[in-house]
Amino acid sequence: MSTLPDIIRPVTEGETVTEAPTVEDVGWGLMAEFETPAQIMEAAKLAKQQGFRWWDTHTPYPVHGLDKAMGIKPTILPLLVMGGGSTGFTVGFLLQWFTNATNFDFWALVPIRGYDFLISGKPLLSIPAWIPVMFELTILLSALGCVGGLLLLCGLPQLYHPTLRSTRFARATDDRFFLVIEAKDPKFHSEKTRSFLESLNPLSIEMLGD
Repeated sequence: MSTLPDIIRPVTEGETVTEAPTVEDVGWGLMAEFETPAQIMEAAKLAKQQGFRWWDTHTPYPVHGLDKAMGIKPTILPLLVMGGGSTGFTVGFLLQWFTNATNFDFWALVPIRGYDFLISGKPLLSIPAWIPVMFELTILLSALGCVGGLLLLCGLPQLYHPTLRSTRFARATDDRFFLVIEAKDPKFHSEKTRSFLESLNPLSIEMLGD
């Protein structure tokens, strides 16, 4: 783990940067701090135009249109939820069909056998009576698919992130907006990336260590 100190350099109007960090100095990346949603929105649009790929924004609350400004495309999460729901519906139907309307058996570590119930002359394949179980399993597996898919796609749980070493970043849950560009981005260049961030007129630019 890098032992680089957190370096915060407030950017003021007319400031001239005489000494920019090298690639080795940058560590994990650079982070710019903004005051308003309009500023982070404009910063995201310009970062996208610059062609950066490994970057992100952090806001204290959802900013309408920010995902579009960042060029974030829809994920496959709805498909995962639909797959979970379809699986629950199918499992609910097959479970009740096997246990209530069949009399064959098979081996699955222990012998399992269906038992066809004939109750008051009702049909063995009684789908209306099976709806509650199918519905509940559909909802259950949809919810589990949504939560599990969300954690998987977001790479969670994540117990550590370089931004957490910044004292200023604590205000990301209060009243500040941050744009972070990672050093592993193909278009990242220490001097050019810092100059780009400075052109956005942020409150500060901070170097993030690993």
